[in-house]
Amino acid sequence: MGSAYEMMTEKEKSQLGLLYNANYDQELIEERLYAKGLCYDYNQLHPGKINEREALIKKLLGKTTDRFLIEQPFVCDYGYNIEIGENFYSNHNIVMLDGGKISFGDNVFVAPNCGFYTAGHPYDVEQRNEGLEIVGPISVGNNVWIGGGVTVLAGVTIGDNTIIGAGSVVTKSIPSGVIAAGNPCRVIRKITEEDKTKYSRDVVKNI
Repeated sequence: MGSAYEMMTEKEKSQLGLLYNANYDQELIEERLYAKGLCYDYNQLHPGKINEREALIKKLLGKTTDRFLIEQPFVCDYGYNIEIGENFYSNHNIVMLDGGKISFGDNVFVAPNCGFYTAGHPYDVEQRNEGLEIVGPISVGNNVWIGGGVTVLAGVTIGDNTIIGAGSVVTKSIPSGVIAAGNPCRVIRKITEEDKTKYSRDVVKNI
């Protein structure tokens, strides 16, 4: 009789954060093909077909809400590991490699060309060539703005009310209520009361 690890399916191993075979396991291959087929259908829809687009996203993702918009093109691995909160918006060309869970809170805005990658690979070349990988979840809080071209890596949590500057590579968790940017992404400063008056609403003053 084999060990507990050997008796698990590859999907079960992945959900526990253990090394698993992503490349050659038939169950996972079929699940990816199904998800990528739905992504293909979604990306071919006319942008004006809002109801059809929403229906496909709800079929694809693990959790959605009443109010969201994901611009095309959108690509993911499985779909069922992705959860979005109320008033979620992502701009064009978003990639979510959701071997692990990716969750977004309410009022999250994601700019174009962003990637959320839960997958990691072994440092050992033999394990890597076997097709083994490991996943870590990504969690994004409420009221978060993620700038264009941001990459978020496995195991990262981004706190509520935080802004991630364009082009950042987020390798470690970022706390709530801050502006963070860079490669690797680091906290620049806290968001303050003064930021509420940074941009004027006075039309006359701006003329």
